[in-house]
Amino acid sequence: MIKLSNSYFKDLPRYPTKAIQFGDGNFLRAFVDWQIQQMNKKGLFEGGVTIVQSLPTGRVGQLAEQDYLFTVLLEGKSHGENIQTHEIISSVNTGINPYENYDAYLRLAEDENVRFIFSNTTEAGIAYHEGDALSDRPPVSFPAKLTALLYERFKAGKKGFYIIPCELIEDNGKHLKNIVLRYADEWKLGEAFTGWLESENTFCSSLVDRIVPGYPKERAEALWKEWGYEDTMIAKAEPFLIWVIEGPRELEEELPLKKAGLNVVVTDHLKPYRDRKVYLLNGPHTTMACLARLAGIKTVGELMDDPDFYRFIDREMYEEIIPSLDLPKEELTSYAAEIQERFKNPFMEHELDSIALNSVSKFQARLLPTLKKYIERFHKIPMRISLALSGLLVIYGKQDHTLARAIDLPDVLTTFENAYKTDHYVKAILANESLWGEDLTKIDGLLEQVHKGIKLIKNEGARKAVQMANEEELSFEK
Repeated sequence: MIKLSNSYFKDLPRYPTKAIQFGDGNFLRAFVDWQIQQMNKKGLFEGGVTIVQSLPTGRVGQLAEQDYLFTVLLEGKSHGENIQTHEIISSVNTGINPYENYDAYLRLAEDENVRFIFSNTTEAGIAYHEGDALSDRPPVSFPAKLTALLYERFKAGKKGFYIIPCELIEDNGKHLKNIVLRYADEWKLGEAFTGWLESENTFCSSLVDRIVPGYPKERAEALWKEWGYEDTMIAKAEPFLIWVIEGPRELEEELPLKKAGLNVVVTDHLKPYRDRKVYLLNGPHTTMACLARLAGIKTVGELMDDPDFYRFIDREMYEEIIPSLDLPKEELTSYAAEIQERFKNPFMEHELDSIALNSVSKFQARLLPTLKKYIERFHKIPMRISLALSGLLVIYGKQDHTLARAIDLPDVLTTFENAYKTDHYVKAILANESLWGEDLTKIDGLLEQVHKGIKLIKNEGARKAVQMANEEELSFEK
C-alpha cells in the first residue's frame, strides 16, 4: 500500500511558516494544526507550522517519513448527529529535533514570517529546571529552550511573538513568562532583552478542550484500506472543540480562528472557562486513571458502560466538583451532562493509560483545588477525590503493578520509589511539597483517609472501594 507523502498527494497546499509548535503529539496535531488547516482552506491565514520536538524521544522522524502529512479522524456526535470524517492535514511544513540539530532550532528565530508559538508539553512541561544554561545544546526544560530562542530573536532585531501555551495549568501563559524572565535574569541576558520580552512579546494564557485519544491502532489497517493510503501518524479526535485565549482583541485579526467558524473565544478573563473545564472534565479523567485502571478498565467508554464506575464518576461530578465551583449551578449541570455525552462517545476509544501520563501534576492541577474547596465549604473530606488520591499512591508505590503502571517524569518516579522503601510512604509522599505545591498532611484528616483508601484498595480491590463509596459506606468525616 502507498504510504502517505507528497509524492502521493501532490496538490496539497503549503504556506510559509507562521507558527512554531513545541510538541509533536496527537493533541497539538489534532487541535492546533487542524484549526490552522481550516483557516488556510478559507484563505484567512495562509500559514504553516514548524514542529519542534520537545523531548529526546519524539515523532518528528516519523512525521518526516510522511513529508509531515497526517490524517485527523473526527468521530463522535455533533448537535445530535453522528460525525465520521477524515482529512489530510498539510499545515505542518517541517520539524526540527533540537537534540540532533540545535543550530537549526536557533535559526528559527531569524524567520520574520513567524508570529506565533504554541506548545503542549503536558502540565509538567512548564517548569523551571535548575542548572539549565544558555550554553546547553539544548537546555532540559521547555521554558529554557524557549528563552534561548527568544534571545536569538532579540539579537537578530526581529519583532516578538504571540506565545500561546496549551498546557492545562492555571495561568499557563503568565507562568511560562515568569520562568522565561527567571532564566533571562539568571543567564544575565541584560535589561535590553528583558525590556524586549515585555514590550514585543505577548504571552497569552489559554484553555483547550478537545478529547484526542490518539492513534487508532486497532483499526489502523482497516482505515488505510478504506482511504487507499498508509498513515502511521493518524490522530483521532472528537468533533467538539473550544479554545479560550486570554489576550488582546487584535489577536483575532492576526489569528482569525473565529472568522473561520471555529469555536474560539478571545477574552480578558479566562478563569471561569478554565475552572469549569479543568475541574469538570479533566478532574474526572484523572480520577478514572487513578482508580479504574486498578479494576482492569481500559478506556473512558468502557468505564461509562460500567454501572459501578459510572455511578462513582457521576456522583463525583455532581456531589463533589459542582458544589465546589463558583459558577451558576444550572450552567454547571448543563456542562456536566454535555461532558458525559462526550465521555460516552461510541467512536472514542480514549485509553486511560494515555490519560494517566503525569498523573501527579494532573492531580495537583485538576483535583486538589476541588478537594480543598470542598473541605472549606462542607468541613469533610470528599470521599471520591480522596479515594482517587489513594489509587494514585497505590499505582505509584508499586511500579510493577500488573493492572496499572505509573507513567511520569523520572524524578517523580524516583521520589515515589524512595519513599516506598521507607516505613512512612504515605506521609512522606503527601508531605512532599515538590509534588503537590504544598504539604498535604496539613489538611486535617486527609492523611488518615488516604491511608484508609489505600488499605481498602489493596485488601478488597478498587471495584469494592468504588462500590462502598457509591453506597456511602466509607466514613470520610474530618
